[in-house]
Amino acid sequence: MKLTERKWFYPLVYFLLVVISFLPLYTEQPYDPRNTSQVIFEILQRATQPYAAWGWVFHLGTLAVIGFSMWKPAPGGRVMAAYFGLNYLVIAATQTRAQTPTYGAAVHTGALVAGVLLALLWLWGAWQGSLRIDWQSIPRWRWLLLPFALLVFWSPLRFEGTSVLPDFNPLLLLTSPDYGLAYCFMTPVFLFLLILAWPQVDVFALRVTAFNGLLYGLFNLNHWTAPERIWLGVMHLPLLVLPIVALWLAQSQRAMAPSHA
Repeated sequence: MKLTERKWFYPLVYFLLVVISFLPLYTEQPYDPRNTSQVIFEILQRATQPYAAWGWVFHLGTLAVIGFSMWKPAPGGRVMAAYFGLNYLVIAATQTRAQTPTYGAAVHTGALVAGVLLALLWLWGAWQGSLRIDWQSIPRWRWLLLPFALLVFWSPLRFEGTSVLPDFNPLLLLTSPDYGLAYCFMTPVFLFLLILAWPQVDVFALRVTAFNGLLYGLFNLNHWTAPERIWLGVMHLPLLVLPIVALWLAQSQRAMAPSHA
């Protein structure tokens, strides 16, 4: 029996991901653990600002790897896995740290560790060739999830002080810095593509990616309790819905899926 087929394996993996997500933040100024969400919000507000002009690169990069996977499915799957693996490295390097006004230099430690692990996981998947999308045989119901992926790809929002407001500028479809530089917005797009590709996906990599995404989707439910950040709560709905669907696919049909773990 393979390690990934043992009953205790995935519960252990999920437990470790939870532990990583709760790693203490690093801050220059001490913070009350009860204010953890506030520290994270200050990091996210400022972390990607220096790189905002590069938002278009990630939009065009995503469209390019999708187009290549349609043209050449086998090598296209490798390129897609490598692209998103590298994107996780970029996010780990940029979105997880910032100079905050209240706490000084701050690092979202758990997100940093998780981002690096996901990057290595998908770069290994690219090497193994474990991802392939057969665009001609995707079940129609999976396309119902496309609006969730489009919402975060667009990322129609803007920060005004402590408030997050909608911004439906169509140019953001190709320029928003919040897509490729934000874990919570890039991950649903990747999960949507993995759902389209199922079952030609590495089961272990899919489940790790989906469960970690679900964790952060649940954490971000707290935005719904702050009137000035409700739109940010709406923007995180794809990070709840798509991981649940991906985990359901992996659990209910895993016997059909190839395992490369």
